[in-house]
Amino acid sequence: MTSTEASDAERTRLSKAAVIDRALAIGDAEGLEAVTIRRVANELGVTPMALYWHFRAKDQLLAGLAERIWGEIDIDVGSAGDWAQQLRRILESLVRVLRAHPCASQLLASTEKLHGDAALGVTETTLEVLRRGGFDAVQASEIARSGLWTGLMLVMSAPGFDPALADAERAEMMRRNQVRLAMLPPDRYPRLVEAAAPMTACATEHQDFHYTFGIDLFIAGVQEMAVRATAERATTERTTTGRESPPVPAG
Repeated sequence: MTSTEASDAERTRLSKAAVIDRALAIGDAEGLEAVTIRRVANELGVTPMALYWHFRAKDQLLAGLAERIWGEIDIDVGSAGDWAQQLRRILESLVRVLRAHPCASQLLASTEKLHGDAALGVTETTLEVLRRGGFDAVQASEIARSGLWTGLMLVMSAPGFDPALADAERAEMMRRNQVRLAMLPPDRYPRLVEAAAPMTACATEHQDFHYTFGIDLFIAGVQEMAVRATAERATTERTTTGRESPPVPAG
């Protein structure tokens, strides 16, 4: 078989999805720095030229990974029901996906621009939910962006978050951090000493509280903003027309 024939055979049996699957596995295990065209090709047992059929450069490959991550977020929230609960479900799904893929937070943070269909779909659904909540386009856009960064920051700020560390290394790092805080002078830092364990805990139960509390905090803030927006519209309506606008449920 000639080299051209071999290359054609590689392209035939190598799907774009297979390339992304392998690249995502590498990124989750070793970080995005380890994801290269050559490394992915080597693990798939093909030449780098076979990958160029789908991705001409690493940035294109990373964009494909980001689109895969966006596509895993569940946006099937329906068109009826409580808008705040729908927004919560989207944010909860985002956090679940980010937690499932250690490289996902860095990936979405570095490729925030919305280019792929999956990313556009998540954003469109989020904006629609917020519009039903009574927010105008400007407000909904700000909240949607804040929601994405809330999810990213919740994951990246979780105690012990470091995709490059193995479980044993992460546990040791957290143990040392807890000891360091606990040994601070209690007369100067009484609250830090008191909170040494929760500030550095990475056990599953503490992690779950971290995410649940963070999501509750964000949703409560958005609901409060909805109440304010409704009140402001009602005031404007009375001032300009002398009539009251109908109330919008705050969720």
